[in-house]
Amino acid sequence: MREEWDVAVVGGGPAGLAAAITAATAGARTVVLERSRYPRYKTCGGGLIGASLATVAPWITVPSRDHIHAVTATHDGDREFSREDTTRPLLEMVLRDEFDDALRKAAAEAGASIREDSMVRAIDHDGGQAVARLAGGEQVRARVLVGTDGSGGVSARHAGVEFEQVDLGLEVEVPVPEPVRHRWRGRLQLDWGPIPGSYGWVFPKSDRLTVGVIAARGQGDGTRAYLRRFVDRLGLAGYPPVHDSGHLTRCRTLDSPLRKGRVLVAGDAAGLLEPWTREGISFALRSGTFAGTAAAAAAGAADEAEFDRALDGYLRDVDRVLIPEMRAGRRLLSAFMRHPGLFHRTLATPPGWRAFTKLCRSEVSFAGAVGRPGVRTALAALGRGGRDPVLLGAAGRSSR
Repeated sequence: MREEWDVAVVGGGPAGLAAAITAATAGARTVVLERSRYPRYKTCGGGLIGASLATVAPWITVPSRDHIHAVTATHDGDREFSREDTTRPLLEMVLRDEFDDALRKAAAEAGASIREDSMVRAIDHDGGQAVARLAGGEQVRARVLVGTDGSGGVSARHAGVEFEQVDLGLEVEVPVPEPVRHRWRGRLQLDWGPIPGSYGWVFPKSDRLTVGVIAARGQGDGTRAYLRRFVDRLGLAGYPPVHDSGHLTRCRTLDSPLRKGRVLVAGDAAGLLEPWTREGISFALRSGTFAGTAAAAAAGAADEAEFDRALDGYLRDVDRVLIPEMRAGRRLLSAFMRHPGLFHRTLATPPGWRAFTKLCRSEVSFAGAVGRPGVRTALAALGRGGRDPVLLGAAGRSSR
């Protein structure tokens, strides 16, 4: 059995569905190959920053479970403080099964064909086409294939993506009664953890709380112990979770490939995420949009030179928009691993809180924030082990 399309998308998460919506809207005959059936559970914090909201605004009404206005921060359970901004939300909270299903419907309305229960076993090239070989023996052929099936999927392996940062995230979804919901409504918690580079979170989502922690892979016992202590400290140990899961987040090497012939990789399959917070939804949506635009243009190309220029446009967009964010995130993570307490104290200051709200709303990018002279100077000093409060004050003033 054999099908032929302009654009085939392997993986139906935010990156794949963004690619499908964009390509189909541009007139490309587009198919999405998703191994599961919607709606399907996905381990994910589910916080949408401003860049994510701006990307999906033309496509869907976000199925928001909560609007975050306040943040409580702790450093390994201690030194608690809270800050609030009631002007407009910092984040929108979603359940990934609901969010992804809304994007699926938008992709179908744009004209994409959505094929569920379609497990892709291999990707290759044949006769001027990209070929997805399914578990049942079928072949799906396309002028361009966009791989968005995660960092452990066949697309990343086919393209040769390499990862230099791998983290283990553990998460529980905890249904809670109304008195507990009320205490958390509109407020998230961040805890800077005991393992270098680790942190924990509580994200309210109407009738449940998403509680999770993340740390570098290779410290599984310590990460699991951190999650247990975190849940206990929050007073949530008595509520059985409906989901208890883990996942690996993989961040690419900066020179890792994004294209192999007629195949582009986007989202997690390309290792695109912000290294410090490990935020990946905005990277998935934006890279998927870039890939869908390039794939549709290439599918309509008159010759191979035009085809290559169109696909290379995807690489240029990622380099222009997303790679600077990743470089900045790496600098922040490096400093955070050495001095988490300093980050905690800085967030408590008015300049630090203003910078945090702007990052959440994407009013300033990570690259823009890190590129400011005061912040750049402070990060350089922290990288050398410095703790000069004057430098931190300069960093705060430069973020205003």
